Amino acid sequence: MNKPVSLVKDGKVSIPTPDVLGFDPAELRKKYLAERDRRIRKDGAHQYVDIDGDFEHYKEDPHITETIVRDAVTETVEVVILGGGFGGMCMAARMVEEGINDFRIIERAGDFGGTWYWNRYPGAQCDVESYIYLPLLEETGYMPSQKYSFQPEILEHAQRIGKHYDLYSRTYFQTQIREQRWDDEAAQWVLTTNRGDVIRANHVVVSSGSLNRPKLPGIPGLKSFKGHTFHTSRWDYAYTGGSALGGLDKLGDKRVAIIGTGATAIQCIPHLGNSAGHLYVFQRTPSSVDERRQKPTDPNWWKSLKAGWQADRNDNFTKLLVGVAVEEDLVNDGWTELFKSLGELQDNSGNRDLTDEELNLLGEIVDYQHDNRVRARVDAIVKDRKTAETLKHYYRPWCKRPTFNDDYLPTFNKPNVTLVDASANGGVERITEKGIVVAGVEYEVDCIIFATGFEVSRATYTHQAELEIFGRDGVKLGDYWKDGMRTYQGFMAHGFPNCYHMGFTQTGYTPNFTYMLDNQAKHLAKLFVDLKKHGKAAIEPTLEAEEAWLKMVMAPNAFTEYLKACTPGYYNAEGESKKDNDGFLQGHYPEGGLRFYQMLAEWRAKGDYEGMAVR
Repeated sequence: MNKPVSLVKDGKVSIPTPDVLGFDPAELRKKYLAERDRRIRKDGAHQYVDIDGDFEHYKEDPHITETIVRDAVTETVEVVILGGGFGGMCMAARMVEEGINDFRIIERAGDFGGTWYWNRYPGAQCDVESYIYLPLLEETGYMPSQKYSFQPEILEHAQRIGKHYDLYSRTYFQTQIREQRWDDEAAQWVLTTNRGDVIRANHVVVSSGSLNRPKLPGIPGLKSFKGHTFHTSRWDYAYTGGSALGGLDKLGDKRVAIIGTGATAIQCIPHLGNSAGHLYVFQRTPSSVDERRQKPTDPNWWKSLKAGWQADRNDNFTKLLVGVAVEEDLVNDGWTELFKSLGELQDNSGNRDLTDEELNLLGEIVDYQHDNRVRARVDAIVKDRKTAETLKHYYRPWCKRPTFNDDYLPTFNKPNVTLVDASANGGVERITEKGIVVAGVEYEVDCIIFATGFEVSRATYTHQAELEIFGRDGVKLGDYWKDGMRTYQGFMAHGFPNCYHMGFTQTGYTPNFTYMLDNQAKHLAKLFVDLKKHGKAAIEPTLEAEEAWLKMVMAPNAFTEYLKACTPGYYNAEGESKKDNDGFLQGHYPEGGLRFYQMLAEWRAKGDYEGMAVR
């Protein structure tokens, strides 16, 4: 593959010809759309099924060794936080730092960690460097062992935060909120749990996460398989042996199938390939798999870091990913590499008059150059030409979350590993008592592992959180949001006072989720202090402010058309978007995460609670 051609020469942006580029952008565009179209399904996001009824066991907690026995409690606190993942923990930590100590965390799992509690599959690892992904490193004094931490270290850090901020004594584990109801006269929320608890709170922060409820593909015959099955987020080590670090020693005589080749599968497939008697990988859409660039942490470098380094490093990373010029790329990985090229174009595009069409073409060429390099990497590693071609992705970098792994592609050189192309006709044809059928061929297996992700684009918000929220006059949040989420600033909804939502709720999106969550936590903690200082009992958005916010975040933008041309996935509502704003990456603050948190700080500084009704 030809070396990428620079699009900037002597400070001028130019569009090279196909002969100079070594490829024709128009032909690649056709290829990408053709690959997209043959993967589209009419049922879109509804191709998946609920894990209820016959599938209830797929969401059970396999990590609990002892059930917590406790009496039901009746109490009143300042704040209740729903969720003990990094979002909920950052919320609690930032409140403690602001002097708010009267709170409870409600968590249905047996410990802190959120997605890192549930996802213990072999090879599980953060895909953003640990120095910016692991929150509160300065505060807890912890140095990650490697640039990209594995699950055991990440879970251990969550526990470290819990101990450092004394969160264990204020958390109810193995507890699920059943109902949250607003008492308007008392200006409090009343929460009831599956343990019989009745907790009143002045404020409730919902941080239950969007990547917590497993989903299964609605494949015909799903219930008929007589062998063993499990979902990657509930990995069954009793069946496979080994641990999150690998060594699946019970699979030596097993024929194992894994359905799905997204970010999770990229990490666990190498371990399955090392251990299984035979591994069948069923792939509808290949992932973009770039090099990992893993390395141990240099203690001398770590000691040289100055106070405030983690926030500075996070800001640097976020700036690069939105095209803001920086003097130095501090993170220097696969994420920033692509965006430095785009940033170079933006910095120099003013040197000549470029139409929107030309600017879009330049951005497309940068994407194609990146994709060509990643596809060349497949050819360089995978020996069988047919397998290599099947493993190549044909969609632009932001159509799916990019992946980075050095062991995935070599796995397909092993004689005990078979890649099954399920891209035609919507994927796997059916599941039988003995195995899986694709294109009329039955693959008999002993075990099926579902690496099919989580309820994101299909389930309603309250369905994902597995609770119902009743606001003023008994209005259900699920009903209020039946046609889509409605918020002001992404945190609050009209008619639901003192209830705050963290995460991907019309806020400022960034690829580093913990950066986003921690900044949300800082904002809310400061807001709670300010409300208490000024004697405010309840706060909620005005309907007018909510409408204006909704109009802004739902307006089509440059990314809307980008996603429409993407291969199906949860980023674009499985490619069957009926509206311009469907999908995981739509409906966010249009100026990006960095500007979003600056805007919140400016809003707080004004001190007039603009857009809010306060009593």
